Amino acid sequence: MRVTHQIRKIQPPPITEVKSWLSGRVFPAEKPLVDLCQAVPSYSPAAELIQHLKHSLDDPLTFKYSPDEGLPEVRSEVCAWYQRHYQGAPTPGQLCLTIGASQAFWLAISALCEPGDEVIVQLPAYFDHLMGLQALGIKPVYAPFDPATAGQPDLETISNLIGPKTKAILLVTPSNPTGAVIPAEQITAFFELAQSRNISLILDETYNAFIGTTPHSLFNRPDWQNSFIQIASFGKTFALTGLRCGALIANDEFIQQTLKIQDSMVVCQSRPAQLALEFGCRHLDDWVAKNGVIMQQRHDCFKTNFLAAQTDFKLIASGSFFAWVKHPWKDLTGRQAAKWLVEEANLICLPGEAFGPGLEPYLRLAFGNIEVTQIAEAVARFQHV
Repeated sequence: MRVTHQIRKIQPPPITEVKSWLSGRVFPAEKPLVDLCQAVPSYSPAAELIQHLKHSLDDPLTFKYSPDEGLPEVRSEVCAWYQRHYQGAPTPGQLCLTIGASQAFWLAISALCEPGDEVIVQLPAYFDHLMGLQALGIKPVYAPFDPATAGQPDLETISNLIGPKTKAILLVTPSNPTGAVIPAEQITAFFELAQSRNISLILDETYNAFIGTTPHSLFNRPDWQNSFIQIASFGKTFALTGLRCGALIANDEFIQQTLKIQDSMVVCQSRPAQLALEFGCRHLDDWVAKNGVIMQQRHDCFKTNFLAAQTDFKLIASGSFFAWVKHPWKDLTGRQAAKWLVEEANLICLPGEAFGPGLEPYLRLAFGNIEVTQIAEAVARFQHV
C-alpha cells in the first residue's frame, strides 16, 4: 500500500515509540519501571463527576449526535469558566468543542494555512504540532532554543522571522516540554506583534489550570478576535485525558469556517465528553485548584531533589508537568540516551529531538503520573547511570 513521501518523513508518535522499547522487558520488584514518559494525571476524575456520567448513561440522548460545535449549554458553561479564570471570555459562538487540543490545532491550521505557508514555532516545540504541520504541508520556521532563557520566546527574534508566507506565531504556555510559563505581558506583546503584521497568534494553553494565576488578559481586549486563536484542553484540568475534551477559540467567522472541517473530520465531540466538561466547568473549581497545588508540590519536590542530587544531568527548565534536562553524553542523541536509561535505569522519558531539530542533547521528563513519594526514587535513577 503506497503512503505519501510527506507522511513517511514524519517521526513516529514519540510516546508510542518509547513505550515499544519496553516490549519483552520484565522489571524486578526491587527496581520497578519509573514512567516519566507521558503527562497523564495520576489521580482519577472527581468522584461526583464519575457519578454524573454514570447517571447520564440512562438517558438515550447521551448516545446521539450533538451540533458540530457542541451543545449550546456546554459551550455557555465553558465560557463562564473562562470568565472566572481569565476575567474575560469568548462567547459561545466563538468556541467549538473538539476531540482534544490536537484536533483543535488541526482545525485552526487547516482553516488558516495552505500548503507552503509558514508558521513560526518556538523550540522546543510540542511534537504533535510539528507532526501536524508536516502532515498538512505547512512549513515550520523555528525560533531557536536558548537554554540561558529556559527556551522562552524572544519578541525580536520572532519578529525577524516573519516573512511573506507567515500565517501565524505558534506558542505553548506552559510549555510542553519545558514547563516554562510565558508571562502575561509577553503574551500581550506577541499578540500586538501578530496584529501589527496581519498574522495570527496561536496559543496552546493545555496546562493553563496549573500555573496558579491568570494566564493573560487577551480576552479583556475588544480587539482579541482580530488576531488571537486559542487551543484549549480540559483533559488535564479535569483528569479526563481519555475522553478528549478540547476546544478551539477564535472569532465567530473563523469558527464557522472550521465547522466545515469539523463536520467532515469527526462531526462533533462525543456527548459523554461534553457532559463531563459541562459538569467540571460548573462544579469543580475547588477540586481543580486543589490538584493544581498537588502538581506544584510535585514539581517543587522534583526540582529540589534533582538539583540536590549528585548527577551529571543538568536541569534546564521545569514547571507544570515537566522538566527539560540536558543529558551528559556528548556522543549520544536524545533517543540513544533515552534508550540507555530504559536499559540501565529502568526509566522511560522522551528524547529531545522529538521536540524539534537540534535538540538531541536533551530529554523531557514528565512527573504528572508519579506520586510525591516516588520522586526521590525517580531522581536516584539518574545518579547511577
